[in-house]
Amino acid sequence: MDRRTVLTTALSAAAYQRVSGANDRIRLGIIGSGGRGRYVGGFMKTAPDVEFVAAADVSIPIAERAAQALGGPNATVFQDFRKLLERKDIDAVLVATPDHWHAMATVLAIRAGKHVYVEKPLAHNVKEGRAMVDAAKRTKLIVQCGTQQRSAPHFKEVAGLIRNGEVGNVHFVRVWNYNNISPSGIGKVPDSAPPAGLDWDMYCGPAPLVPYNSKRHVATFRSFTDYAGGTITDYGTHRFDTVHQIMGVDAPKSVTAAGGRFELRDAGDVPDLIQVTYEYPGFVMSYEACNFSAHGLGGRTPGMKYYNARHLEDRPNGMAFYGTKGALFTDRVGYEIYPDLKPGSSSEFRAQRTWKNTTDATSLHAVNFIAAIRGQAPSACPIETGHKSTLIAHLGNIALRTGKKLSWDASKETFPGEDGANKLLGRKARAPWNLIG
Repeated sequence: MDRRTVLTTALSAAAYQRVSGANDRIRLGIIGSGGRGRYVGGFMKTAPDVEFVAAADVSIPIAERAAQALGGPNATVFQDFRKLLERKDIDAVLVATPDHWHAMATVLAIRAGKHVYVEKPLAHNVKEGRAMVDAAKRTKLIVQCGTQQRSAPHFKEVAGLIRNGEVGNVHFVRVWNYNNISPSGIGKVPDSAPPAGLDWDMYCGPAPLVPYNSKRHVATFRSFTDYAGGTITDYGTHRFDTVHQIMGVDAPKSVTAAGGRFELRDAGDVPDLIQVTYEYPGFVMSYEACNFSAHGLGGRTPGMKYYNARHLEDRPNGMAFYGTKGALFTDRVGYEIYPDLKPGSSSEFRAQRTWKNTTDATSLHAVNFIAAIRGQAPSACPIETGHKSTLIAHLGNIALRTGKKLSWDASKETFPGEDGANKLLGRKARAPWNLIG
């Protein structure tokens, strides 16, 4: 055991003891202080005896906004999150940076003895995700991935329905994310000087240093492979996690993909269409992300609400489980069972037509993190669970880039015999931001 591991273990044990009591006050810091972080942090604040005492962001104005919203006038603002981690009175951090900073912020927070809630997708690439898991394993810290669908009661219900055979034997699962943003997508703007208070070099961090462009910053960073993986990592990760939860699996045997950029004429470089086929033991999962149509799937129930639907006919997100008795369609706010007819019958069905609406579970997931720190509940999505779900999205992107059907060895996290594909499992971080090698 090296000195870093000994120190990290000692710090994490001290942090665990400090807040393990049910009534102890938990002091939080936020790293990456944009809209998503403020949203999730707002739910964490609803737990008893929780306060945000610091906010960090490469943009000082954004950090100041979060400090005011979450902590009030006494919260401290940092541009470099490493200064936040030096504070001994901070018990836990919420990491809501762009994807390419998740790994470094999380690993350094773990080394500093902090519990961590890190937004999805867990990491920019597979190797970074594994580094995060390995760092957490050496401690007693709670390190939770922000795949909030894990906390949704109706997905636990769906898992029970599937496993109890309500729709029969399921051998095909379809997952989709559709959104019509054609033709202009996120748009284009010329490069410019960074706005006041932004450390652009640090924002780029491990990614290549390029001229400042506002489309690469804040809400639209996911359209650039330097920082993210497009729709499949952003939204697909949630649904892969739910498929794993419902089907009781955590890794495919193989992956193949097709797609590209067909319609969008914007500043980004991620695909506007990707279709990925994953072979799991006993079933096949098809994933589709399309940015030039909003109609992901048919099937409607009068009065039902559908997640992110913009009008009565589109159904842009969801999962469909096709069984021998019928199909179960589900999304973040509900589910429906569409039964098949019995052989030779025009009125008798193999399953019962059923449906249910509910609400988004982000608040439950955020509060679960606080409860897990206090030892009141297990973490709803431990970091390794989040890693195994996130890497499904990375495998899809790698399959698209190589144009090959790739076998996957989940125990070694490699593509056997595929050197080119294996090189895409990680990337060399740009100095001096190669902080966790």
